[in-house]
Amino acid sequence: MPEPIEVLGAMITPAVLISAAALLILSTSNRLGRVIDRIRLLIAECERLATGQHTPPENEKHALMLDQVENLLRRLLLLRTAVTGLYVTITLLVATSIATGLFVLVPRMTAWVPIGVGLAGAILFLYCITLLVREAALAVRATIQEVDYIHKLLARQERR
Repeated sequence: MPEPIEVLGAMITPAVLISAAALLILSTSNRLGRVIDRIRLLIAECERLATGQHTPPENEKHALMLDQVENLLRRLLLLRTAVTGLYVTITLLVATSIATGLFVLVPRMTAWVPIGVGLAGAILFLYCITLLVREAALAVRATIQEVDYIHKLLARQERR
């Protein structure tokens, strides 16, 4: 039978990952909010372009906006999946702490229960992190497209 201090340590260990997941939920929620705000700005810009109050170069701006809308949709879906996964990760890590405590109280319970739940939480956490990396890459790509568009506009103005 494990020593009580070992059990307590094993129950508290997931708390470190829970804190990390909570911080990621906070930052991911902020990123999600920014994506939603950007979508709303693009809607307003599209409505303005649809009314005919646009300025040249309309075709380039239109193409950029189409790319941005597709990019924002992909980012939105990645962020939604990541936030959901992070909440499930926290649930699994809390369940790991509980299962570890139960393991001591119920000697017939196998150690694989807390270990399995903990591994599932850690694997899901890793998956969510990869989703967030993919989303960040999409955000960078979209920003590079916008900067390229600005460079084209400025180069055109210099030629005039």
